[in-house]
Amino acid sequence: MAVNVTDVFEHHLECLDEETHQLLRGHLNPFNVPGLKLVRTVAESKAINRIQGSCIIMAGSGMCTGGRIKQHLIRHLPRPESTVLFAGYQAAGTLGRQILDGADEVRIHGETHPVRPRIAQIHGFSAHADRQDLDHWLDGFTAPPRRVFVTHGEEEASAHLAARLTEKRGWDVTIPRYRESYSLD
Repeated sequence: MAVNVTDVFEHHLECLDEETHQLLRGHLNPFNVPGLKLVRTVAESKAINRIQGSCIIMAGSGMCTGGRIKQHLIRHLPRPESTVLFAGYQAAGTLGRQILDGADEVRIHGETHPVRPRIAQIHGFSAHADRQDLDHWLDGFTAPPRRVFVTHGEEEASAHLAARLTEKRGWDVTIPRYRESYSLD
C-alpha cells in the first residue's frame, strides 16, 4: 500500500509541500533514491531475505502488527549485528512496543523469537494529527456535533483529549469501552 501511495504522490505533485517543490526545482527528486527498491509482491519481499550484506528494510506496518514485516523480524531479531529502527510511535500492546520496551523475546506467528539487535527510535514521523492539527480541524465546525467519540489512542491520552474537548468547547464527549454500542438516533 505504501508503494501505491508513493506512486500517487509522484503523479500528483500539486499535493506536495513547498519544501518538496524546492527539491524538485533543484533537480533532487525524492522519488528517485539511488539503491531504493520498492517491493510490491510477496515474492519480492521474500527475496530480501536472500540479500547478503547490509540493507535497510522499511515497512509500512509501523507497529509490526501485521504484514510482511513480521517475516523480516523473524529473520533479523536473532541477529545482534542488525538494527531495528522504529520511526514514530508504538502503541501499547503492539509487537513494535514490546520490542521497543526491551523485551528479551517476542512471539510472532505462534513462535518465540529472541530479540538481539540494537533497537532505536526516531520521533516525529507520525502521520497522525497532533493537538494543534486537531484543534485546527475542529475549528472548522460551524455547529457543535451532538456527541464526539474518542476511539483512537491510549487510555490516558484519550481521557486528556476528551476532557480538553469538554472543557474548551463544551462538547459532549464519550470514550467508548470495548464492545460498547451507542444509538446515533
